[in-house]
Amino acid sequence: MNVRRISIITGVSYLIIFFVAIFANFFMLESLKQNPLETIAEQNMVVRWGIMAFLIAAVFDVVVAWGLFELYSGHQLTRLSTYFRIIHAVIMGGAVFSLVLTLNSGSAPEIAGHVDTFNIIWLIGLFFFGVHLILLSTIIPKPKWIAFFLLVSGIMYMVDTTAHFVLPEYDRLAGIFLALVAVPSILGEMAFTVWLLVKGGKE
Repeated sequence: MNVRRISIITGVSYLIIFFVAIFANFFMLESLKQNPLETIAEQNMVVRWGIMAFLIAAVFDVVVAWGLFELYSGHQLTRLSTYFRIIHAVIMGGAVFSLVLTLNSGSAPEIAGHVDTFNIIWLIGLFFFGVHLILLSTIIPKPKWIAFFLLVSGIMYMVDTTAHFVLPEYDRLAGIFLALVAVPSILGEMAFTVWLLVKGGKE
């Protein structure tokens, strides 16, 4: 398979991750957090499809890991970067088990407990994902500005996970941390996705 085709496959896989993650997070998970019993009772299929969306994201995370490994196999840090992304995908897939348990839960506190467990496991996965992005920022030769945002994004993922676990007052600062993670992540990962689709493998 030529480099251009691998680049397109990787970019398309990134797009799939973006879209399914938006659905799973903002349509399903947020609904479960805000109205746990009503969501399970009245939007049961949304929850089930949200669970599948997280699993699909984990699958395509592995595809992206493979694509990046093939594209940058000549760099000494590529294999290590790939391992960290796969660890993230495995942890994500395991975290989904907690959401499956919400389907048979009969009380709001029980549902909230399963969602909290999912979030904790997911945060651990994002710590490893942050390491992957930091390594990736040193691997990609260009564009340098994308590498910079990937670096900042990776650092912010690790800082956010750490803050969740060590700052008792994290909830009060959650909005700030969300912005610190979201802005460089969107700028870096989305730009990298577009670059893979438009320019990747054309040298």
